Amino acid sequence: MGKTVFVFSGQGAQTPGMGKSLYDNSPAAKAVFDMAESIRPGTIKQCFEGTKEELSITINTQPCVFAVDLAAAAAVKEKEIMPDYAAGFSLGEIAAIAFAGMLSYEEAFRLVCRRAEVMDKAAKENKGAMAAVMKLTPEKVEEICRGFEKAYPVNYNSPAQTVVAAAEDEIDGLCAKVKEEKGKAVKLAVSGAFHSPFMNSASDALAEYLEGIELSDPTIPVYANVTAQPYEGDYKALVAAQVKSPVRWQTTVEKLIEAGADRFIEVGVGKTLTGLIKKINKDVEAVNIETKEGLDALV
Repeated sequence: MGKTVFVFSGQGAQTPGMGKSLYDNSPAAKAVFDMAESIRPGTIKQCFEGTKEELSITINTQPCVFAVDLAAAAAVKEKEIMPDYAAGFSLGEIAAIAFAGMLSYEEAFRLVCRRAEVMDKAAKENKGAMAAVMKLTPEKVEEICRGFEKAYPVNYNSPAQTVVAAAEDEIDGLCAKVKEEKGKAVKLAVSGAFHSPFMNSASDALAEYLEGIELSDPTIPVYANVTAQPYEGDYKALVAAQVKSPVRWQTTVEKLIEAGADRFIEVGVGKTLTGLIKKINKDVEAVNIETKEGLDALV
């Protein structure tokens, strides 16, 4: 029998009204939102009524997407569907470790709020931009980045999509070089150059914050973005390093399939991960759960 993975959405998937259907129809999901609201008043209103612009501000995006991710997972669990493994994309990894019992939901939500603050601060102090590169291999993208002073591959999403981060004054030149090499580059509407050395100060601040927190062993294997392997060793170091390190999503999915996974349930906002998983391996099942209708269809 195949294994099931919960994959948790990341920043960028946010959309106005997200999570309301789950809040209205799942007691378990409502409990997650109420927890978030008790710690950060206004979270529910931002999720359900916030504008696209308001939701795109990092200090709003991360707490809101985290709440929806965890609420969706709680709603699926409420229907007695449980995963064998978990993984999250960037921010989604914090929801994954919370779901796997490494942190309480309250501790994880406070961690996400702090993560958003330090990443926002680092982005303002170290101006950078990001672009998604399509139609080129990861190796080719790495080669292009080496031609610039401050350009880095940061999200290895699928065989034909790699996201890069670069200095603001280099991103246009990098995109032009991609086009010259017969690829396609699309600049992303993000507020910083995440998962790159531009986030070194944020990583240091997170490491300091984590000193006062205990992380438990996970109840199910959680695959880390940094290593594309299950969490082991120094858990705190992995959490802190993640914000300045590439997200090795393609390798993570491939390792999960090697471990027997054939059903991926994307819990949270949007279908981004579902789409990437199908590009990595078209033979596995991949579905997303962000509404009552999606949940009913899964059950």
